[in-house]
Amino acid sequence: MIVSDGITMKEIKGMGLVNHVITEKKMNQVFKARFGIGHTRYSTQGPSSLSNCQPMSTETTCGTIALAHNGQLINKDRLKKQVISQGIQLSTDSDSEIILKMIAIAREKYQQSNNWVTVIQEFMNQCSMAYSFVMMTHDGIYGVRDPYGNRPLCIGILNTESGNTTLGWIISSESSPLLSISAKYWREVQPGEIVGIQINQDGSQNFTSHIYHHRPKKAALCIFEYVYFSRSDAILENRMVYSVRYRCGQILATKAPVDSADIISCIPNSSVPAALGYSSQSGIPYVPVLTRNIYVGRTFIQPSNKIRQSSIKRKFGLLTENIFEKKIVLIDDSIVRGNTITLLIQALKASGAKEVHIRVASPPVRFPCFMGIDIPTQNELITDKLGNLTELAEKLNADSIEYLSHQDLLQTVQKG
Repeated sequence: MIVSDGITMKEIKGMGLVNHVITEKKMNQVFKARFGIGHTRYSTQGPSSLSNCQPMSTETTCGTIALAHNGQLINKDRLKKQVISQGIQLSTDSDSEIILKMIAIAREKYQQSNNWVTVIQEFMNQCSMAYSFVMMTHDGIYGVRDPYGNRPLCIGILNTESGNTTLGWIISSESSPLLSISAKYWREVQPGEIVGIQINQDGSQNFTSHIYHHRPKKAALCIFEYVYFSRSDAILENRMVYSVRYRCGQILATKAPVDSADIISCIPNSSVPAALGYSSQSGIPYVPVLTRNIYVGRTFIQPSNKIRQSSIKRKFGLLTENIFEKKIVLIDDSIVRGNTITLLIQALKASGAKEVHIRVASPPVRFPCFMGIDIPTQNELITDKLGNLTELAEKLNADSIEYLSHQDLLQTVQKG
């Protein structure tokens, strides 16, 4: 995190869990800070290293700016060449630094103006997606969402206990953390919107909003936010993610039933709502068969296959009494490479499961993504290697496998 007292910025940054890096002792050192930005990062661009940790900061003609970014720039290589052509060196492998440097270049272009919105729009002219970011200057914070709204961003308000006075504003990539600091969700940052929170010397705050003038007619929020990325209690497009996932499970039970099953279970945690929906619709009881180690991160987004395989084995424990001699429908939110599901089917059958039927609460992932999901090549996708679902079930050692259709997922998200 980087915080400011309105004059200078101070940084607390490190590798590992947040509560190990941002300790009470370090927080006391920045206690007089008036505002700040923070970031927890996994690697989709650049290795997991301290140099690539965010937020990042740089100097401009109008003072220091700091930035934290979610997403992945689709034209990173062109923008990188553009930055280097200006004689500016890049010190990391992160595309977030490219955003930071491009804004610094634009600040130089508009140095006669103190209007940061114009500067940010100059960057948006160069890159249409995929990003949401927060940027801090010496006197405020800006929240920016790309013109397509591909990555989420929302605004929260922190009020006094009586609710009569606003203590502060919060800009977050997800609505879930707001409740933990007693803040209230207000609304999403709109696609192409630049929101500003100006911090005045007397402590008062001014909120501003500007819409990018070249915003496309249709937004394009990444649907994988509903499937996997977002927490179940998050709000996206005025819909709770939990409700969407639950309904996906209900539809999956209708379209791909397993009438002979003894129990419905899932791979925790993001697939739990879908499993409960499947259980409710089918009338077959939901029974957990796996426990999750909370100290192991999301294996799908680990930077290498070797690390992913190791993490999967440490990530899950087996509830063997719930597994033995059972015919199990195992719900997963998605299958990308197939690393997790393959090992878990093997473990369930080794623990005495009679049958393991896989039901996936999203369509097959058939193509790579270049907007922030770590699927860089098509040959990594398990669906690219196999011709049909029968072959896929045999490959996974599952008794059957079925997916939610693309159309059903779209309709479920639209209905909420």
